[in-house]
Amino acid sequence: MTITAQMVKELREATGAGMMDCKNALAETNGNIEAAVDWLRKKGLSKAAKKAGRIAAEGLIGVKVAGGKGVVVEVNSETDFVARNDLFQGLVAMIADVALDVGPDVEAIKAAKAGDLTIAEALADTIAKIGENMTLRRAAALSVGKGAVARYVHNAVADGLGKIGVIVALESSGKADELAAFGRLLAMHVAASQPQAVDPSGLDPAVVERERNVLAEKFRAQGKPANVIDKIVESGLKTFYKEVCLLEQPYVHDPSKSVAQAVKEAEGRAGAPIKLAGFVRYALGEGIARETADFAAEVKAAAGRA
Repeated sequence: MTITAQMVKELREATGAGMMDCKNALAETNGNIEAAVDWLRKKGLSKAAKKAGRIAAEGLIGVKVAGGKGVVVEVNSETDFVARNDLFQGLVAMIADVALDVGPDVEAIKAAKAGDLTIAEALADTIAKIGENMTLRRAAALSVGKGAVARYVHNAVADGLGKIGVIVALESSGKADELAAFGRLLAMHVAASQPQAVDPSGLDPAVVERERNVLAEKFRAQGKPANVIDKIVESGLKTFYKEVCLLEQPYVHDPSKSVAQAVKEAEGRAGAPIKLAGFVRYALGEGIARETADFAAEVKAAAGRA
């Protein structure tokens, strides 16, 4: 497979490794970015286990919370021009409102009515008016019996609409205002720190096994004996958990303490125990592969639809 400059650039951005190391990694893995990340890490050449190929799509994340419930939805459009359109923003807000009532199932949301139209019909109507394809890609919800569901929207273009949306569920009988305030701070932390789970038990076993294998291979290549490798790997996993598990991460608002310690302090202010019941973080376009058009072509395409 031909290794392109763009592939090398993507791998360098994902790992912080040198250009030639990235080129060699891609050659060894037949151009597979994810495998190349692992190859570099096994060689000790990657500075971080960053996600390769940060791909984006356009549109908006919508977030809505009320009455112990919260939802996050992602609605995609073809261009960022549409994401800045009042009609599109109104559509995303309406979808979030409906999702709060009917739940996160995408087909159920599409079938639900908002006024005289179903959401599916409202999508089709907006597509016809704007002349650009749109889709409701996904939705997620959290709820608590007692406590609060807090939200945070990053790069907001309007209330509850932006490029990154987070909801955090706190189960507690504590003071509502304290729970809401702390929940928002936690949601901001989640937006910035991108945890994968609340604690190690919530991680995908395949993710943990992959990390274990990468660590073991790295130290095996350094000639470490098997009994030493096992201990180093376990220590390495503890470090990994601090990077990806919410309760173990350094708290962004005060890195001298962990999120778990921040929760404990919040319990004192709220006057009751707090259980971090879950979180959802949506970043616009994550996981969507699409061809990148240059800005001039995008402007020309938009002008052609005008």
